Amino acid sequence: MEDVTVIVESDILPTEDESKVERAVRNIFPLIEIRLEENNGKIIKGYAKGLKILSELHNLLKRNRIRGAARSIMLRSISASGITVALNKQAAYAGHVSFTTDPNESPLGPIILTIQSPKPQEVIDWLVKPKRQEY
Repeated sequence: MEDVTVIVESDILPTEDESKVERAVRNIFPLIEIRLEENNGKIIKGYAKGLKILSELHNLLKRNRIRGAARSIMLRSISASGITVALNKQAAYAGHVSFTTDPNESPLGPIILTIQSPKPQEVIDWLVKPKRQEY
């Protein structure tokens, strides 16, 4: 599934250390190429193609045992352009994944993850496999 594009963005507030925000992003997306942009404030952005860039997220979701919750949030976040979810920046800094449903939930703001794909359901299935149906 190489027709997947991953975009990661996070504001850097004036009270934040740029290197710490970069570390938070790299803890979840270690392979993504990131850059700093300045436009009415600082923003860290990452862009990559392919599922490989989501490998660490895949591993963390499994390790943290939040696949069910992650799947539910991602399925609700499908739009015409793909999947867009918000991740807690402080949890990411600590090497954990925590989804936020309200961008104001975290005082430092979220890391916004956008996954563009013509088949978003398949991307979600790859990231968080559905549980087997028991009959």
